[in-house]
Amino acid sequence: MLAKPEERQSQKEGGGNKRRHHGDRQEGGEKRTKGEKDAGEGEDKVMVHLDAPSVGYFRRVGERLAEGFEDNEEREMFVENVLSEVKGKASLVAMDRTGSITLQRLLPLSSPQQVGEVLLELGGESGSDFKAVCCDRCGGHVVESAVRQASRWMESSQKDSSDAKEEEEEESCGVLEAQVLSLSQVIRDDCAEFIKHVHGSHVVRTVLNVLAGCVGPPRIESRPGCKDRYVAPKLTDFELPTSFWYELKSLTETLMENINLSVTDTVASAVFQSMLTVCHRKRPKLCNQLLRRITEYLTSHSAAPGVSPLLVFLKDPVSSHLIETIIQLSRKSLLRNLYKNHLRGQLVDLALHPIANFPIQRLTAASAKYKMFLGLFDELVQGLEAILAAGHMGVIVQLAESCGESEEKQDELMQCLLHAFHCAEPGSRHVTCLPLFMSLLTYEVYYHTDTAEGNTQPEVPLSSICYHGSRLVQALAKFKNRSLLLSSLRTLTPADLLTLATDPSGSHVLQALVTSCSDKGRGKVLKRLEGLYVRMACSRLGSRVLEAIWSSASISQRQSIAQELAPSESQLRSDQFARHVWAKFALSHFIHRRANWQEIQSGESKKRKLFSDFLE
Repeated sequence: MLAKPEERQSQKEGGGNKRRHHGDRQEGGEKRTKGEKDAGEGEDKVMVHLDAPSVGYFRRVGERLAEGFEDNEEREMFVENVLSEVKGKASLVAMDRTGSITLQRLLPLSSPQQVGEVLLELGGESGSDFKAVCCDRCGGHVVESAVRQASRWMESSQKDSSDAKEEEEEESCGVLEAQVLSLSQVIRDDCAEFIKHVHGSHVVRTVLNVLAGCVGPPRIESRPGCKDRYVAPKLTDFELPTSFWYELKSLTETLMENINLSVTDTVASAVFQSMLTVCHRKRPKLCNQLLRRITEYLTSHSAAPGVSPLLVFLKDPVSSHLIETIIQLSRKSLLRNLYKNHLRGQLVDLALHPIANFPIQRLTAASAKYKMFLGLFDELVQGLEAILAAGHMGVIVQLAESCGESEEKQDELMQCLLHAFHCAEPGSRHVTCLPLFMSLLTYEVYYHTDTAEGNTQPEVPLSSICYHGSRLVQALAKFKNRSLLLSSLRTLTPADLLTLATDPSGSHVLQALVTSCSDKGRGKVLKRLEGLYVRMACSRLGSRVLEAIWSSASISQRQSIAQELAPSESQLRSDQFARHVWAKFALSHFIHRRANWQEIQSGESKKRKLFSDFLE
């Protein structure tokens, strides 16, 4: 009956090097590493099942919930009836796969008091039964769903402000509040076991979020294979009882007593990362204290003379994740301390390491707004070619992005890249930089030549545009001086430009370069794109680029684009992508009511300029 555990996926970053990342569990299962299996398997050997009639009942309940309800009264009556069936066997229902999924859908529709009563039954009068349910692969999801409902504790009192009603709601919400506090106490009493457990650790992370006053999207809504699988979930803040603030302090103190697990256990490390993230969002002073204490712990261990112990942790697949989080959330003083006292002089070696290069990317990003970035840049740029050869493109891309943000070292980085891709000398090779950067190939490899002489390049169709090459050029497009990139773009043939516009990675490059140009520079690029607009409009990716160009174009440039598109009305209006371009550009107006179209475009242009001036 229970879902089969999924194998944890690896995230790819920086030229194909892999490192395990912490994934959230999905409905009825979880992603886990090989090491995590032993940590959570012990208590899952006792398989919990409902009898067949009960399974059928909860399956039908799930189907009814999916249909929705006509009004609140019908919903409330349905929820009450189902919970009456759950009463007396809540743990059995929660730890059965079908019952677990149904309860996860039902609890958000229940009142805070009803949720509190379910938690009360799951934990028992003393809360001693919570551990067994939380550390169950199905029961843990139910407890998480129930705890998340604490974010609704102010919901009812806001709807009805009458004194009697408000007192009643506060009392009902108090049941849920008390159960969340009880669960947190149980976690504190057996903290090490909870944070190491593959299922129980997720409950701890949810409790931390709720005690801090922020929740993410329900876990049941996520599915394997979703596009933003590794993107941190967006958090929503809510008002919380005062007791939660004090309990958060107590829970974090208990977690810090087990800080050794944060650098040795993958599951526990994820709990510490969650703790730091929510505290940074809601309790910044507490977060700074935690960051300092964890950093002191990481740097206090003995190491070889003259070698920082932090270097060992940076190369470890478990502790490196925690260090990334520390770097992302640290203030200037802590970052400067990490760099000056532990990392200076070691950055290139770390950037070449298959694991340590990830924290170095975070450090490069975090330092962009501080003066320490200059020293960091000078150190990393010395190993630029070695880092490229290692395939750790994430480091190079982040270095370019930080140069764009800090507005420092931009010309120096561009020159280093030209030398690294062998297109710095002779000067005639500068115009080849764009295809070389996008493909991450040197001049000789891209053009299939071993000769270093000659001022003319052989004709090679644009190809091999890769993700990190695209990211690199997009970062360079934000530099003050983009003349080399734009000159290279203007040398591409119409066939190459069409390839660029319709390529999954290349389309982002063309959009970034054209939209960041001045009107004059954009005009030169649009001149090269003439004759391609219809084919771009009929492409899924090309149409998006064309719409972005239109949004940044002047009235005269829009008129030129419309002039080329208008004769192909039947083709454009019948194409699944181009028909949106036709509507957005108001091309029917352009054909039949030219003066009206001109007036509309002038109005949009003025609004855009006004908005741009306001932002500046």
